[in-house]
Amino acid sequence: MPFRLEVVTAERIVLSDDVDQVNVPGAAGRMGIMARHEPLLTSLVPGEMTIIKDGERIPFAISGGFMEVLPDRVTILADTAERADEIDEARAEAARQRAEAILRERRSEQEMLLAEAQLRRALVRLQVARLKRAGRRSGPGGTLE
Repeated sequence: MPFRLEVVTAERIVLSDDVDQVNVPGAAGRMGIMARHEPLLTSLVPGEMTIIKDGERIPFAISGGFMEVLPDRVTILADTAERADEIDEARAEAARQRAEAILRERRSEQEMLLAEAQLRRALVRLQVARLKRAGRRSGPGGTLE
């Protein structure tokens, strides 16, 4: 039984569609949500979000945020969210290398924390982009088709 999923960032509506399941990286670990789930409000951490619709698995990279679960819909307010086919793998690799260089330089604590966050985001983006190469991809536009 499908439910409505909305994935929103400050810049855009990433997804608004009926799906069968969503798997997200929660603060307490990975969690899977299906229709008629108990109400829940939780924070999300950087990682791969997977949507399942009509048996197809569609990977997204998210960099954290919040998720509200109601019995008939789920709303994800993400810091960033990208479908695998939106990720420029070369740019993600360059970001990974920049973050690792900053970490090697042992700068201020604030710069180190920022570099660690940038590294986590780059690694997630690379992981999801590589799933695209492996043949797992999403449909065109903002909705799954």
